Amino acid sequence: MIYNNLGHSDIQVSRICLGTMTWGEQNTQDEAFEQMDYALENGVNFWDTAELYSVPPRAETYGRTEEIIGNWFAKHGRRSEVVLASKIAGPGEFVRHIRGGNGRFNREQIHQALDASLKRLQTDYLDLYQLHWPERQTNYFGQLGFSEPAHQENGLTPFEETLEVLTELVKAGKIRHIGLSNETPWATMKMLHIAESKGLEKIVTVQNPYSLLNRSYEVGMAEIAYREGVGLLAYSPLGFGVLSGKYLQGQLPKGSRLDLFPHYDRYSNDNAVKATELYASLARSKGLSPTQLALAFVNSRPFVSANIIGATSMAQLKENIASIEINLDDDILQRIEEIHRQYTIPSP
Repeated sequence: MIYNNLGHSDIQVSRICLGTMTWGEQNTQDEAFEQMDYALENGVNFWDTAELYSVPPRAETYGRTEEIIGNWFAKHGRRSEVVLASKIAGPGEFVRHIRGGNGRFNREQIHQALDASLKRLQTDYLDLYQLHWPERQTNYFGQLGFSEPAHQENGLTPFEETLEVLTELVKAGKIRHIGLSNETPWATMKMLHIAESKGLEKIVTVQNPYSLLNRSYEVGMAEIAYREGVGLLAYSPLGFGVLSGKYLQGQLPKGSRLDLFPHYDRYSNDNAVKATELYASLARSKGLSPTQLALAFVNSRPFVSANIIGATSMAQLKENIASIEINLDDDILQRIEEIHRQYTIPSP
């Protein structure tokens, strides 16, 4: 396993991060326990979860993933061996079961959400606490370009208040570091400026989508990562499993995510399929699986603090973790760029 700093912090994390959002929906607790056992024994010391999970978000499974992780800690201990990250949900109609769908990153709600997460996780601190998506209307969750908000934004929490509360929680020992997720360059730099000017806690990471099908992070955010020491936690590195190639030629494996949840079609448009065909062909010509190529590419990016992999089977988990052993040569990287120029960000 390869280890590096979590952003500009001094915490050492595995380049492969264990994603957990299927636990409690597509995976049982016993299956999740097996994944945690295997991951930790194979050097994956960084795990990411959220109060939102399991996914798809439903009232019936809200917080279930955190509960499963907490049960694992209760059974095995070993909390000090794991760098644990979670997230507070933002607003939205699709999360009306979470604080009425009117999530705010204010003092009251941050305390409420964090305390509930700590209780479910059966721990008294988080190594990283992230804002899952913005309060404001902006481009995230599949939207590439920014559009003027369709309606007036009222009651948004000032960034200063959010950072003040998070700083207090760091000083209290409940969290060690803070991060953003599904965020834009504007807000990232705004928060960094406020933190520096007011002596508040500085974000160490941004968890955004990044894969062969979505390299939008390279426009704006990658320079921030380099100059400010804010590392990328890359989620959906396989594009909801699309980059594994298992959906090509119209295949729809029984029990797969797109079989169970067909509305998760963010990475399934025509150009994404065409790009995936080319990436899969390139991988096989080099003796790699499409999964290995896609994950090894993300692993190789200098602005990535961790590559968040997810799996519903042990075979998938083992292949995903083993991707850390693959080095892509200059010829493969050049051919990836050629495909990227032909199909640039087909799935933002």
